Amino acid sequence: MSLWLSAIVFIPLLGSLLVLATPRSRQALVRGVAFTVMGIDFLVSLPLFWAFNSESAAFQFVEKASWIPSLGISYHMGLDGISLLLVLLTTFLGPIVVLGSSAVTKHLKAYFVSMLLLQTGMLGTFVALDLFLFYVFWEVMLIPMYFLIGIWGGDRRIYAALKFFIYTMVGSLLMLVGILWIYFNVNVPGVGHTFDYTLIMQHASFPVSAQLWLFAAFALAFAIKVPMFPFHTWLPDAHVQAPTAGSVILAGVLLKMGTYGYIRFAMPMFPDGVDYFKPLLLTLAVIGIVYGALVSIVQPDMKKLVAYSSVSHLGFVMLGLFALNEQAVSGALIQMINHGLSTGALFLLVGVVYDRRHTRMIAEYGGIAKVMPWYAVIFTIVTLSSIGMPGLNGFVGEFLILVGAYKASPVAAVIGATGVILAAIYMLWMLRRVFFGPITNKANESLTDLKPVEWASLLPLLVFIVWIGVHPNTFLSKFSASIETFLTQVVR
Repeated sequence: MSLWLSAIVFIPLLGSLLVLATPRSRQALVRGVAFTVMGIDFLVSLPLFWAFNSESAAFQFVEKASWIPSLGISYHMGLDGISLLLVLLTTFLGPIVVLGSSAVTKHLKAYFVSMLLLQTGMLGTFVALDLFLFYVFWEVMLIPMYFLIGIWGGDRRIYAALKFFIYTMVGSLLMLVGILWIYFNVNVPGVGHTFDYTLIMQHASFPVSAQLWLFAAFALAFAIKVPMFPFHTWLPDAHVQAPTAGSVILAGVLLKMGTYGYIRFAMPMFPDGVDYFKPLLLTLAVIGIVYGALVSIVQPDMKKLVAYSSVSHLGFVMLGLFALNEQAVSGALIQMINHGLSTGALFLLVGVVYDRRHTRMIAEYGGIAKVMPWYAVIFTIVTLSSIGMPGLNGFVGEFLILVGAYKASPVAAVIGATGVILAAIYMLWMLRRVFFGPITNKANESLTDLKPVEWASLLPLLVFIVWIGVHPNTFLSKFSASIETFLTQVVR
C-alpha cells in the first residue's frame, strides 16, 4: 500500500511539532521552518500531477486500513481527477501564505502551528474516502481557522471568528446526522454497517424520500461553506477580519471544500435529491452571482469588495455544477482553481498596501501607480483575470460554465452572464480609483514598490493565471474521465 497521500496530509502536522520545538525568540527561524515544511509538502505532492492516470476515473494512490473495525470505520484515502487539482492547489498555496505572513509578529509560533494544522485538515478533507474520516478532517480544519481569525484578525475579530464557527458548526451537525443515518441504514454483504464511501456507492440504494432529506442535510452544510446566497453573511466578516494569509487560505481553499462536498458526496450519493432541488439551487446560484456583484460595487473597503466578489464567483461554480453537463461541470472545476489563484492574489495585493498604510479604504488612495508601478501592473493583471479577460484563467472557467449553463437553462445563463459585466464594473472602478489620477493624499507619495518577499509570493500565482488562460487543457484533461463518471452517477 502506498503511503504517498498520508505523507502529503501529515507532513504539515509533523511540521507543526517542529515549529513548537523552535525557540520563540528566533522568529526568523520559526518562519523558515514553516516555509520549509510547506515547501516540502508541495514538492512531495507535485509528482502526483504526472503520476496520475488521466484516462481513469477510478481512485488512485489508494490507502486503506482498518481503523475502528467494530464500528465499520476505516482509514481510507484516495485521489481522482476531481480532488487532484484541489490537493495541488492547497499545497501550492502553502509556501505562499507563509511568505504572505511577513506582517505577523504576535504569537508567531502559535500562528504557524495553526496554519500547518489547517493545512492537514484541508488536505485530508480532499482525499478522505470514509465518511467518518472525512467528517474528522472537516472539523479539524475549523479549529485552527477560528484561531487565525480570532487571534490575528482585525478589530472585530472575535465577532467574525464566532460567526464563522457557529455557521460552519450548524451545517456540520446536519451533515453528521445524515452520515449516521447512512451508517445505520446501509448493510453491505460481508461487511455490515460501514462509513466507507466506495462501498456505499457500490451497494447502497436509498429510497427517494430518504434521498431528499439526506441531500438537503449535506447540501445545507456545503452551501454554508461555499457560501451560497443566503448563507453567505459570515464570509465578508471573516475575510475582512482575518489576517492576509488567512484570507488567502479562506478564499483559495476553504470555500472549495463546500463545492467539493457537492461534487464528491451530496450529488453522486443522492441523485434524486439533485433532481428535486436542482431548480432551487440554480436559482440561488444565479441570485448569488448578481447579488455578490452588486454589493461589491458599493464597497468602500478593498478587502470587503474582494470578499463579496467571492460570493459572485462561487455562484458561477454552483451554476456550473447544477447545469449537469460536461462543459459546465468542467468549467466549475477549473473555476474553483481559478478563484483560488486570482482571489488569493487579490488578497495578497490588498495586504501589500495595508501593511504600508494600515488602511484598506479605497478613498485613502489614488494615483499610487506613480510610486508603485510594478505593483500596479500586477494588480491590473490579476484584476483582468478576475473579470474573465480572454488569455487569462478566469475566462476559461466562466466561458465553459456559461456555455454549459445555456444548454441546461438559457435564462439562468443569460442572467448569470450579467455577473461578468458587473465584475468589470466593480473591479475596474476600484482599479481606477486606487491607481490612477493625481496623488491626492500625501501619505501615498512615500509608498515603496514591491519587496522581494512580495514578488516571491505573487509571481507563482501570476504564472498559473497566464498558463491556465493560454493552455487550459493541461489541467482540464486531468479530470475529464472523472466528470464523465460523475455525470453518469447523477444525471437520471
